[in-house]
Amino acid sequence: MKQISSEAREMKASGLGWAVLLMLLGLVVKGKAEIYIVTVEGEPIISYKGGENGFEATAVESDEKLDTTSELVTSYASHLEKKHDMLLGMLFEHGSYKKLYSYKHLINGFSVHLSPQQAETLKRAPGVKSVERDWKVRKLTTHTPQFLGLPTGVWPAGGGFDRAGEDIVIGFVDSGIYPHHPSFAAHHDDPYGPVPKYRGKCEIDPDTKRDFCNGKIIGAQYFAEAAKAAGAFNPTIDFASPMDGDGHGSHTAAIAAGNNGIPVRLHGHEFGKASGMAPRARIAVYKAIYRLFGGFVADVVAAIDQAVHDGVDILSLSVGPNSPPTNTKTTFLNPFDATLLAAVKAGVFVAQAAGNGGPFPKTLVSYSPWIASVAAAIDDRRYKNHLNLGNGKALAGLGLSPSTHPNQTYTMVAANDVLLDSSATKFSPSDCQRPEVLNKKLVEGNILLCGYSFNFVVGTASIKKVSETAKALGAVGFVLAVENVSPGTKFDPVPVGIPGILITDVSKTMDLIDYYNVSTPRDWTGRVKSFKAIGSIGDGLMPILHKSAPEVALFSARGPNIRDFSFQDADLLKPDILAPGSLIWAAWSPNGTDEPNFVGEGFALISGTSMAAPHIAGIAALLKQKHPQWSPAAIKSALMTTSTKLDRAGRPLQAQQYSETEAMKLVPATPFDYGSGHVNPRAALDPGLIFDAGYEDYVGFLCTTPGIDIHEIKKYTNSPCNSTIGRPSNLNTPSITISHLVGTQTVTRTVSNVAEEETYVITARMHPSIAIETRPSAMTLRPGASRKFSVTLTVRSVTGSYCFGEITMKGSRGHKVTIPVVAMGHWR
Repeated sequence: MKQISSEAREMKASGLGWAVLLMLLGLVVKGKAEIYIVTVEGEPIISYKGGENGFEATAVESDEKLDTTSELVTSYASHLEKKHDMLLGMLFEHGSYKKLYSYKHLINGFSVHLSPQQAETLKRAPGVKSVERDWKVRKLTTHTPQFLGLPTGVWPAGGGFDRAGEDIVIGFVDSGIYPHHPSFAAHHDDPYGPVPKYRGKCEIDPDTKRDFCNGKIIGAQYFAEAAKAAGAFNPTIDFASPMDGDGHGSHTAAIAAGNNGIPVRLHGHEFGKASGMAPRARIAVYKAIYRLFGGFVADVVAAIDQAVHDGVDILSLSVGPNSPPTNTKTTFLNPFDATLLAAVKAGVFVAQAAGNGGPFPKTLVSYSPWIASVAAAIDDRRYKNHLNLGNGKALAGLGLSPSTHPNQTYTMVAANDVLLDSSATKFSPSDCQRPEVLNKKLVEGNILLCGYSFNFVVGTASIKKVSETAKALGAVGFVLAVENVSPGTKFDPVPVGIPGILITDVSKTMDLIDYYNVSTPRDWTGRVKSFKAIGSIGDGLMPILHKSAPEVALFSARGPNIRDFSFQDADLLKPDILAPGSLIWAAWSPNGTDEPNFVGEGFALISGTSMAAPHIAGIAALLKQKHPQWSPAAIKSALMTTSTKLDRAGRPLQAQQYSETEAMKLVPATPFDYGSGHVNPRAALDPGLIFDAGYEDYVGFLCTTPGIDIHEIKKYTNSPCNSTIGRPSNLNTPSITISHLVGTQTVTRTVSNVAEEETYVITARMHPSIAIETRPSAMTLRPGASRKFSVTLTVRSVTGSYCFGEITMKGSRGHKVTIPVVAMGHWR
């Protein structure tokens, strides 16, 4: 820039106008390079039907696996890649851009790092269909197998837990894996054979020179070209390998497919035995998510493209976009969802976390009908503890800790009263993160009282560190008290090795402070003369099992689903299904720092829809094992139509929600909270009927969705719009949604019988403001037969809000199939 300013001085002196200077500036100051995802004309491998000279067709029928090793596929793949390179080489000078990936299997295109001016040139180039700037994605168990009834109800059907998920490959697009964890060990007594249909590769750890794979883990690759080009990748903490630098990826892989019966040990205590949903399934790792910045869509799309090429059966995605896409007008058509549509075309079932933006409406980050979007539930375990005060009060709190010595009380000392010198206040000493600023003589043998500051909310302070501080000072235990709560703060129990408790209720904290102040005499300067407050901490190691489970977790994203960036409602219900996602114990990477309370540990207890998605991925593996021919839509249908809308006590499901005071309350849950209901794996193995759909049906859904340009659809799907479904609400999904119901509307559905001959009686119920009628009222289906039925909805009165109902199909052999109905009535 200095050079330009001296040139400007010369121009001014020579009388040259500013217009010329601006023109020159335009040439000198190129826009900062960005990453773009580009799609080009020509079919990707999955949908190429022939026609290019010398290259035979490679397309698959819907839901069919691709043979990527065939000579046809490999030669067409290299032909596409050459075309990508030629296009860039013709337009731009060598060295002025960097191609990051060629996408050949699911979409035809590439990602490239270049300037905004070059991107404009690319947009105008013949044969280029779309140029989109990359955007970010973010990351969105011991007891859950028992809670879901797998050991007794499901695993025996697959040959027992030691065969549950056998030879099914689950691909994880996440933060990598810690391969040395016992949850991922390959047992010598029951070795894994090769999986002939999987062709993924295993990278070698550059640090240890050891292979990442062992028979249980059968593929491990990492994708970081976009992260590197953007300057976000730091090899010292992000690891230029599939190694998990975060913990999240190991956690999700263990929930879906971790070994059975792995003891969860922390601080010398065993919290139970961990197991994946499909403990014998294989794990294929595609690392595209990183510790500090999440990930880039260009890397994630490359990972998905590779996973499908390699032959995974199921994809588990605990990642989602940060917001709806702005440049493609619709949520369903962006490079991310379009790639997943092609994955489903290739027969891969996709489970994606719904998002953690709850409990507010329209917070979903998983939108499309071809994906199973998973909401998070709280299961039946609660870890509670209490602090007994010398005045007889017992204060409830959270504490996954042992108790202080029974029948004994201890003196309590507040961190602020045991400072070594006054200069220590700059370290916010009350949050007990630094033992060196506190007086060990005064703390030893006592209970240390600490304050829960804002640092805990942002993650710069941790409960783990409080426990380490208390231990280093010789305290018998600690109390961490919350004095004011920011709205939306959620408190999770953290396992600690010494007696410890977190008081989360502000009124209980006040009781503690009052008792401590009354019992602690001070001199005129405010210094403590003697510590007289006493207390003891209860045992918080055993969970209490609650009948009110499952409940929809506060953070779980809610519907209605949106179809575009202006948040217009879609005629499609999301989320699809509810699964456990709160306080899930599972494997952790000892070098993972994603959760400050579990740094260096082998297991972690964490929450998120990120934990719910792999539950569904693992259960889908069990269905795929039993029904290898089922399409992704059939698996999704079986999970949805057999799910439950009742909790353990037989009451309708409830959802956590904010009250007016921003405290948490429970409200009756709706399909916008849970989709079709909470997963019931045992029933899903034998659903009776399924609602099937394939690639052409999904293209039909896109073609009938208002506001989508048919050229956009052709651009992303390489398919013309000649659909006969009429409206998006006619897509054959196991749910019915009409966001703008005027007068009377009839939708149709087709069911296929996957059991023996059976007669079904169809009934429907709906909120009284909308009339509902089904035709026929009964039907008999032979094995393998399909039948259509219609549902007619009529507006009786306009309420201004969504109304809910359901259709139930009861079979003569005991099958029960239910689907949710959601509609909003309008006068016009």
